[in-house]
Amino acid sequence: MNLNIKNETGRLKSVVLGQPKSNGSVPTLAESYDAKSYNTIENGIYPKEEDIVFEMTEFEKVLKKYDVEVFRPKIIKDYNQVFARDVAFVIEDKMIISNIIPDRADEQEAYRHIIDKVSWRNVINLPEKAHIEGGDVIVWDEFLFVGTSYSPDYRNLKTARTNEYAIEILKEYFPKKRIIDLDLKKNDTKPYEGILHLDCTFNPIGEDKCVIYKNGFVDEDDYQLVIDIFGEENCFNINDEEMFQMFPNVFSIAPDVVVSDKAFTRMNDHFRNEWGITVEEIPYREISKMGGLLRCSTLPLVRE
Repeated sequence: MNLNIKNETGRLKSVVLGQPKSNGSVPTLAESYDAKSYNTIENGIYPKEEDIVFEMTEFEKVLKKYDVEVFRPKIIKDYNQVFARDVAFVIEDKMIISNIIPDRADEQEAYRHIIDKVSWRNVINLPEKAHIEGGDVIVWDEFLFVGTSYSPDYRNLKTARTNEYAIEILKEYFPKKRIIDLDLKKNDTKPYEGILHLDCTFNPIGEDKCVIYKNGFVDEDDYQLVIDIFGEENCFNINDEEMFQMFPNVFSIAPDVVVSDKAFTRMNDHFRNEWGITVEEIPYREISKMGGLLRCSTLPLVRE
């Protein structure tokens, strides 16, 4: 397989979609590894497997409607495998295997049959101390936006998934990229007070636009830098409640086609009416309760 990911919105040709089956029992609060899951477990509204299966099946239907080749990880019994984005990610023709949190380490073996389709020369295994997950990495032509946490509490935060060392390693592998590190607010138990991954606060759309949540950044200068790159008129700003609902975490099939949750009325209308984008609306409310949404559920392999 010849990998090719140069940005977030090029016409999608092949993708890995996470696995909704055999999720296992509802985690305990101690077993949760993000604030949104903590919140839904605490409130007794963690999603049922049949609802997760239904929503991901609707997503797969849309992908196949656009002739996208869809791969799935093998099923691990009683294991959450919904969020493919964190297991690995692709930059240009290279697949980087994430050093994900120990709670999820078993997931990677379920992707072995997919990883084996890629030439070994194009598979990058990072040093053990370089922690990174695909939700924190946004490829945008010459830019590589990377969400991270510079908090002195980094080692104690489950939601701090990408460290400074991993960013330095990316600079070595992709010296021609302009790598922009963005310090994100983190909180393991309060979903209104922290960001799990960069794609929960910022996501490019179309040719030159983005969705962004200002309060997800520790430093307002980081937010302003993104605004300056895209242009204020090209940025759709969301509020606290929309961040909680995971508005930024939509998924582009092409520059003019976005898959979005049908509940995101304000943003979906803006995409259609102001930006001329086709919005494929699907239900994804139940999966959102697990701390991720549409982009989180995918691992794009090839885009035009």
